[in-house]
Amino acid sequence: MTKTFTFAILHFSVAFTITYLLTGSIIIGGTVALVEPAVNTVVFYFHEKVWRKFEKNKQAGIISL
Repeated sequence: MTKTFTFAILHFSVAFTITYLLTGSIIIGGTVALVEPAVNTVVFYFHEKVWRKFEKNKQAGIISL
């Protein structure tokens, strides 16, 4: 759990820093640092579902999504 927590802090920090450097806005940087990881988490969930289906089909000899 510590590794996950430290990665989350790193992710938020990178998102904030990049956005702040591009916009100069603490508000926009903070918003992006909160929203982007949340959206990324949801997208990752669906990515994993599709990936598992792909691997299952590959094992069965079916090469389609």
